[in-house]
Amino acid sequence: MAHLTHVGIDVAKDTLDVFLLQQKKAFTVDNLDAGLDQIIQELSTLERCLVVLEATGGYEIPVAATLYDAGFDVAVVNPRQVRDFARSVGQLAKTDRIDAEIIARFAQATQPLPKGAPSPERLALKELVTRRRQLVDMRSADKARLERVHSREVKRDLSEHIRWLDKRIGRVDKELGECVRNSPIWREKDELAQSVPGVGDTLSRTLLADVPELGRVNRREIGKLVGVAPMNRDSGRMRGRRAIWGGRGGVRSVLYMATLSATRYNPVIAALYQRLLATGKPKKLALVACMRKLLTILNVILKTGIPWSSEKTLQKA
Repeated sequence: MAHLTHVGIDVAKDTLDVFLLQQKKAFTVDNLDAGLDQIIQELSTLERCLVVLEATGGYEIPVAATLYDAGFDVAVVNPRQVRDFARSVGQLAKTDRIDAEIIARFAQATQPLPKGAPSPERLALKELVTRRRQLVDMRSADKARLERVHSREVKRDLSEHIRWLDKRIGRVDKELGECVRNSPIWREKDELAQSVPGVGDTLSRTLLADVPELGRVNRREIGKLVGVAPMNRDSGRMRGRRAIWGGRGGVRSVLYMATLSATRYNPVIAALYQRLLATGKPKKLALVACMRKLLTILNVILKTGIPWSSEKTLQKA
């Protein structure tokens, strides 16, 4: 069997720090095509390697895609997991070179599964979804400011900006709709997802862009991926309260808003919500349980290709 080298790459805007664990070799290159060529040339001398990068808000995407296209096994991991691993091994210092080494050691310890590079179409959809989220956040912030200011000039400026944001969000929604309609696979998945009462364009397109695992994994795995699965907090005889954390925060916030709608218009989710409230569960806890149920239903529907109207699908969820 070929000797496996674990490679950690710390991605910054301008530089890439690389650490080859088994060779204990570190080097830094510019985050440019020439720098990536250097990395490819170095890795090509190895028998076999697993390259691991942290998700860094998008800077890692072209690096991962280039290395994947060059034929290497590439995995992109959650930076929080890497930092937790660093603390667990007593590595509190933080530099780019140290980060690259920690990523490589994390790769050796956990053996993350390599994944294929996202297609250009998925990247375009993901970037549009991200841009829409940014515009919505800006609009919410300006609306909150509008309620607090007293200056007439500032109010007028904020109102004009909010109107501009409304138009821009509408334009992005139109572009997202065209992306989905132009892809037969996405169009089918979008129709399946929106067959569920309470699920609209925003949640459906967010799931298509940010949760490609939906319909491919089991109910527990999808809950953990999004961050709606309760985590145990037990030690000895102490039994702590279960809580959700981690996962994909942007997806979770959109899922939360869709679940609020589903508690009114989706008979299954509405019944679950009222049943939990009747047993004395706090509203927020009941909503999280409904979020998990709605996500599970969507996972089953995309896995089976059977829309909401089927009793068989609901039973599996």
